Parts: sequence; C-alpha cells; structure tokens
Amino acid sequence: MSIPIALTIAGSDSSGGAGIQADLKTFAACGVYGASAITALTAQNTTGVTGIHDVPADFITAQIDAVFSDLDVKAVKIGMVARREAIEAIVAGLGRWAPKHVVVDPVMVATSGDRLLSPDAIDALRTKLFPRASLITPNLPEAAALLNESIAESGQDIEQQGRRLLAMGCPAVLIKGGHGHGPESTDYLIDASAVIRLAAPRIATGNTHGTGCSLSSAIAAGLAKGRDLETAVRDAKAYVSAAIAAADRLDVGHGHGPIHHFHAFD
Repeated sequence: MSIPIALTIAGSDSSGGAGIQADLKTFAACGVYGASAITALTAQNTTGVTGIHDVPADFITAQIDAVFSDLDVKAVKIGMVARREAIEAIVAGLGRWAPKHVVVDPVMVATSGDRLLSPDAIDALRTKLFPRASLITPNLPEAAALLNESIAESGQDIEQQGRRLLAMGCPAVLIKGGHGHGPESTDYLIDASAVIRLAAPRIATGNTHGTGCSLSSAIAAGLAKGRDLETAVRDAKAYVSAAIAAADRLDVGHGHGPIHHFHAFD
C-alpha cells in the first residue's frame, strides 16, 4: 500500500501536545505517514518549558539525509529551530534534496509564553529559510516580531504585514488570527496575487497547546496528498478547528492542555 510521506523537522515536546509529537499525530490523523528530524529536546508540560537541549547541527543533517535517502518525502514541515547553525543545516539539506513543498511555522513563543527562539536565529529565518519555503505560517505576534512592528489590529494591517513578509522571499504566507479578538478567528492566506480570508468560530477553551504546530502539519499533510495550497490550508483549518472544539473531551495536565488530534476517531 502506497501512502504519502511527510517529514517534520522540529523540536520534541516531552508532554506530547506540541512539536514533533503533535506533528506526527496530525500526520497520522490526516492519513499521511510521518517521518521526523528532531532539532531540540524540550523539558515541558502543559504549564511551561523548563529546559531546552539543542541537537547538534551535524546530527540534524544526519537525520535529514537518512530520511530523504530512503523515503519518498512529498512535503516538509519545519517548526522549532532555536539556533542559526540548525537553520543553516536545514537550509543546506533542503538544497540537497529539493522537496516540492516546505511549510515553515516560525515558532518563536510557546502557548505558555516561553520564548523558544534565540535572537540571533531570527535573521537566519528571514534571510535563509523563508526563501526556501512554499508557505510560512506566523501568528499575529510572530508576524509582528519578524517585521519588528506592532501587532496588527485590523484586517488591512494584517494584509500589509503579510505583503511585507512575502518580500522576504516566500511565495505565500498564512497569518493566523487566533490571537485576535471577536467571535471569529480569521486567518489570512496571502500571495502575490490574492488575499483569502478563512474564518472559523472562536472556541472558548484553554486547551490550545500545539495548535500552531498541528495546523502547519495538517497543511503539509494536505500538500503531501497532492492538494493545492488553498485546499490544503482550508482542510487544515477545518481539522484544527474540530480538534480545538473537542479539546475539552481530554483531561491532560494542569495548564494549557492539548487539542484533540484524534477527535474523528472517538
């Protein structure tokens, strides 16, 4: 049986709700075989991050090359990359193996508020990794941080920030509206020719750990299955919205609990 394969290059979440663990759960839930290259180990739970242990850049390279040399990877999702050397290793790997689809989730701050990305890595994200991406998926605070601007307050502001992010070399950007206000959470899919607004009801729950990781992974899964970008993004948003809506069916931890990746199988 042939199955589409996606690779996640990201950090490990010891509590299982975000990072590599969330990515692999999402791939599985979306019908895609998941491979992984781990960039960092984190000691964390639903209340916060207590430690980060970076994987050496040469071992990140070894993982990437091992996967690509054997598996027919259709799409790559890149998440937490805390150091410039790691970003450079990933960029070199993408250059060697030239995957068709690369989704970059510029993970800079955890749901708990803990900073996950060192300042000297931000420039490497902008100048080295983004030009290799098919899509980047910042949330509102991340988009502002990448541009050294204030957080966008209006739809017009979001569109303008999206266009400035496109100028960094990626062909498309999805700015996520989960940190916004109002009864709906609206994401903005922006490329050189169009702006597509994707709205979903805002769900009242504290269990949103891993939301961004899961969305970018679901998009990568859709691309691995041959979906066009807009369809992959729409399907991913529907999947994550349903996972958030079902999150309170789980009782995990004492802080920001995870979304319910396997809600469809209950």
